[in-house]
Amino acid sequence: MRIPDYPSRDSDKWAQVDAWFSEKLAPEEPELNYALSNNVKQGLPTHDVSALQGKMLSLFIQMSRAVRVLEIGTLGGYSTIWMARALPHHGSVTTIEFSEHHAEVARQNISNAGLTERVMLHTGAALDILPTLETPFDLIFIDADKVNNPHYLEWAIRLSHKGTVIVGDNTVRGGSVIDSDSDDPNVKGLRKFVEMISEDKRLDATAIQTVGEKGWDGFVMAIVKAI
Repeated sequence: MRIPDYPSRDSDKWAQVDAWFSEKLAPEEPELNYALSNNVKQGLPTHDVSALQGKMLSLFIQMSRAVRVLEIGTLGGYSTIWMARALPHHGSVTTIEFSEHHAEVARQNISNAGLTERVMLHTGAALDILPTLETPFDLIFIDADKVNNPHYLEWAIRLSHKGTVIVGDNTVRGGSVIDSDSDDPNVKGLRKFVEMISEDKRLDATAIQTVGEKGWDGFVMAIVKAI
């Protein structure tokens, strides 16, 4: 069982509920289980999305009829696999990972899932790679270092078209996002990220708090109304 990032006295119950819903609605297939176990074996941090969150991303892709997906923050490729599997045959995921080791593990996991041809994995700093990408993307998943979320948002909008869906993960952080006096660079980055979204007339957005095996967190989802 995953150790929650932001635990509480109800963490065990949240995890049990997550497990029940996962069993009913997002049963993991061997390729997904392999990715998680390989990540642990290779020493990667357990920051992957949960199975239910992976399924949520999959549904977002299907609902928005996305063909081109951008992921900022690959880690071991678990979320990448969930999204790539949801795409039509001519679809693709472009994903960016800073760590060479994490990227190599992700390549192993993506290959094991038979999705190598559907995924373009870039290794390096996202802010160096984003300017080189061809536009536009239909769905953009931001799940990397929170300090740079404001910059990632700027690039996400540049790489969008009207109707593009932008999803930012880990935006509640156990409630610390509302601490205006926080010295945590991640909290500062997230607060600016949310403030930028709220002030940008091109975006229409909402935020959802979540509890589950990862503890208390949440995500922000926006739709690009205009470019």
